[in-house]
Amino acid sequence: MFLVFLHCLLWSFQISAGHFPRACASSKNLMAKECCPPWMGDGSPCGQLSGRGSCQDILLSNAPSGPQFPFKGVDDRELWPSVFYNRTCQCSGNFMGFNCGNCKFGFGGPNCTEKRLSIRRNIYDLSVSEKNRFFSYLTLSKHTISPDYVIPTATYGQMNNGSTPMFNDISIYDLFVWMHYYVSRDTLLGGSEIWRDIDFAHEAPGFLPWHRLFLLLWEQEIQELTGDENFTIPYWDWRDAESCDICTDDYLGGHHPENPNLLSPASFFSSWQIICSRSEEYNSRQVLCDGTPEGPLLRNPGNHDKAKTPRLPSSADVEFCLSLTQYETGSMDRNSNFSFRNTLEGFASPLTGIADSSQSSMHNALHIYMNGTMSQVQGSANDPIFLLHHAFVDSIFEQWLRRHRPLLEAYPEANAPIGHNRDSYMVPFIPLYRNGDFFISSKNLGYDYSYLQESDAGFYRNYIEPYLDEASQIWPWLLGAALVGAAVAAALARLGSCLCPQKRKQQPQEERQPLLMDKDDYHSLLYQSHL
Repeated sequence: MFLVFLHCLLWSFQISAGHFPRACASSKNLMAKECCPPWMGDGSPCGQLSGRGSCQDILLSNAPSGPQFPFKGVDDRELWPSVFYNRTCQCSGNFMGFNCGNCKFGFGGPNCTEKRLSIRRNIYDLSVSEKNRFFSYLTLSKHTISPDYVIPTATYGQMNNGSTPMFNDISIYDLFVWMHYYVSRDTLLGGSEIWRDIDFAHEAPGFLPWHRLFLLLWEQEIQELTGDENFTIPYWDWRDAESCDICTDDYLGGHHPENPNLLSPASFFSSWQIICSRSEEYNSRQVLCDGTPEGPLLRNPGNHDKAKTPRLPSSADVEFCLSLTQYETGSMDRNSNFSFRNTLEGFASPLTGIADSSQSSMHNALHIYMNGTMSQVQGSANDPIFLLHHAFVDSIFEQWLRRHRPLLEAYPEANAPIGHNRDSYMVPFIPLYRNGDFFISSKNLGYDYSYLQESDAGFYRNYIEPYLDEASQIWPWLLGAALVGAAVAAALARLGSCLCPQKRKQQPQEERQPLLMDKDDYHSLLYQSHL
């Protein structure tokens, strides 16, 4: 019955022909370097007539980058998105989107004035129907061509500086796979020359904000596709896991009985085709991934290099990460020591915080453990486990933000690897978002995690309620003591009023208590008052 429902759901959407808005992929837009599409609500660019936004010049950060990338003007992603566009929609108020047609994260309604807070839940807390609905949404997105975005199949230079556009349609799910490939791909220098030490979303400060935005945009696409405005990505809590417990046919797919590198035929995802996984082939041909299917999804969890990744992360590892007070340190790359970001990403030991190139831990450990498509950086988002894994990584980031409450200045303004400075626009997103925009609590972006809500309630139960309970038990005694004290004070006051006139007559004027106290006496009284 469920398969019949899924079949009908798939066919209920028209399958027709990113990060590049479809409306901005013409030679006219590329040569004019302008991406300000009209909002359908009033037909004006960026919804200007309705006060949603306006077409403006892009203001790029001039903060210097680190020394990791020694070139200039050889990569389309440098000073994103200026190679392609220098004018885009700048939205007003709570409006957002490449044409200001959407609402900012955490807002909804026709005028984007309704505040919303959605909750990401543990996948094991979903009911059977909720879990199957999630899988059907994944499948639907895999088979639905994105109505809004296309992907470039060539560099700007190969497009003759925009005069010969080269773009392909792509499904909504694969659009996000392609974005993860594009942000982490190597730089093509021409001929056989490749520069590999570059990544606009990993190994540097932007790792956590970039993936936070990635998940939010993915949720938004699924909500628009399905009409389910309450949809959220579930997370997989992998702390202390001894194996891939979600790698079963009831969840993300078990082993194929004849080939352990493939998924079981009974899995939702056994027939999925992956894209953008052949980085060496693209490099040798000096081309971009064009979204062509490249074969089935691969996964063989636990059969990885155990010398590099001896175990999955523990609760103690996570707690050590959370104890680190500095978000970023030193060179701000994979060699950073005592950096929360570098330790959580998995380039530094979760026991010492010291960078260790011989080991992969934390976030990296999960990717390597899967021993398949997930283990290749550029193509890892093909595996739907990627979403659940990164949702939990994001929840650890959120815990750190709530525990340490860093100022925005804790995120480096300059000298981070290319694309990772605070005010750099994140590749390859249009509309534009800066790294620093997502260095804030998830509650300010309209979402939370179920287990973090429980921990907040646990703090109240563990630390506040005991005192309230204790106070409720002793309040009758406190009230009685207060009444007795009041009666004694009243009696003493009456007695004093009778005695004071006689004493005043006997004491000379200069022996009265001074109105001003010495500084030491004042601090003593203040301390006692506070105590």
